[in-house]
Amino acid sequence: MSTLAKDRILQLRGEDLYDRDGDKIGAVGEIFLDDETGQPEWALVNTGLFGGKSSFVPLRDVEERDGAFHVPFDKATVKDAPKMDTDRHLERNEEAELYRYYDMEYGNGDAARTDADTSGTVGRDVSGPTTDDAMTRSEEELRVGKTERESGRVRLRKYVVTDEVTETVPVKREEVRVEREPITDANADDALDGPDISEEEHEVVLHEEEVVAEKRVVPKERVRLDKDVEIDERTVSEDVRREQIEVDDDTGRSGRA
Repeated sequence: MSTLAKDRILQLRGEDLYDRDGDKIGAVGEIFLDDETGQPEWALVNTGLFGGKSSFVPLRDVEERDGAFHVPFDKATVKDAPKMDTDRHLERNEEAELYRYYDMEYGNGDAARTDADTSGTVGRDVSGPTTDDAMTRSEEELRVGKTERESGRVRLRKYVVTDEVTETVPVKREEVRVEREPITDANADDALDGPDISEEEHEVVLHEEEVVAEKRVVPKERVRLDKDVEIDERTVSEDVRREQIEVDDDTGRSGRA
């Protein structure tokens, strides 16, 4: 049995339990007492997220270091312990299986339990067997935590698309226009220069503009990824148990605490 005082171990309820290397195992949800001695024998530790899984760990060698409770096992060993029904006391064969798993010697005492025994002995809760006239009423409290997980990834990927661009451009071209003018005193010398009758050919070169398309690469913008934090609300619902104490009075009056 652990050398820590019983009252000190009973304060483990709702507290975090750590393994031999200082890693957190989980929160203690319940403490099971030995039927004969009334001493804390087992701790039921919530090892899963939001207390979804529970494992039994012996309290025989629990110790306190720097205000934290440690057991001489590693976290993986406790999480892989045989699963038992946590809604009732441990039977002898169940407790023996747990002792074998933890490689500990199993004593001859009755199986530990958290509820009252039918043998007539009263007070088999955290108050201890027949210690006084009071009993302890307990209830579960919901403890909700948060963990961070990867929800997805976003990548920037660049690829090439082809668009058709249509532009209207004005272009110029030359055309021939025939002009006739009468012989006058002003142009008579030029008009009569040469033989009276002859054959002759004049050539006029025409020009026009052509559209020339040229493409060049122009940087337009820079694109990057950034993250914003959005706050959402999530509702967690769990069933929690609580003990009630009824008062039976042979005077005909009864009550509930």
